Amino acid sequence: MAELFTFENLANLGVLIFLQAVLGFDNLLYISIESKRVPEEMQEKVRRNSILIAMGMRIVLLFVMINLIETFSEPLFKLDMPGIIEGSFNFSVIVFLLGGAFIMYTAVKEISHMLAIEDLSTDVDGDSKRSPRQVIGMIVLMNLIFSFDSILSAIAITEVFPVLALAIIGSSLGMLFMADHVATFLAKNRKYEVLGLFILLIVGVVLLGEGGHVGHISMFGHHIEPLSKSTFYFSLVVLVIVDIIQGKYQKKLQAQRAKARQGLANPEA
Repeated sequence: MAELFTFENLANLGVLIFLQAVLGFDNLLYISIESKRVPEEMQEKVRRNSILIAMGMRIVLLFVMINLIETFSEPLFKLDMPGIIEGSFNFSVIVFLLGGAFIMYTAVKEISHMLAIEDLSTDVDGDSKRSPRQVIGMIVLMNLIFSFDSILSAIAITEVFPVLALAIIGSSLGMLFMADHVATFLAKNRKYEVLGLFILLIVGVVLLGEGGHVGHISMFGHHIEPLSKSTFYFSLVVLVIVDIIQGKYQKKLQAQRAKARQGLANPEA
């Protein structure tokens, strides 16, 4: 037991908790958006249960991946159509591609729905409502997909299972603390929901690129290249800054227009 508390393991634990926390940002967005599909009084419970169940599942997934890492990396099938599509598909590639495609579909669907609704107070229609079990199941599944990349990265840092498990528990507890705050912030600042959905859209693209890179997939003679994490987070920062500046500019325009209308209504003033 004492050998676990070495400087190397403690340093790796700190790095892994930070890595899991940073990579869990997109997960928090998905949890906040998906939990809106249940009645408001149940949303906090759904978020809490989803994160706790996902934490247990992530530890199980970690244990399986450590012991079967070679099996996960072996190709299940290959496509060899020169000039059209080529690549090798293993379990990891399939998870990345299906997960990325589903996240992009969810983001586009939610954006389309937000543009179609007439009353923002009734933006969760009957078709999009789900039972708490369905929402928890969907959040847990997507949590595992989001975590797949971070677990692979974590295993590259260390294969000491207790250290990796503690990093997952630490990041999950942080996510548990932040989930309600993120959901509350989005509820009070509805304009940032669109920003969050576009971030999820980019996350889907990142997962597709990662899957294409791992599987050495090429389409129409062009290899699919992954989007680097630094480029991804730089894009997110730019999106947030642009959104904040645009929001302030719109408020300024609205204030000037209101002042102009007031002046027209009271010419003598």
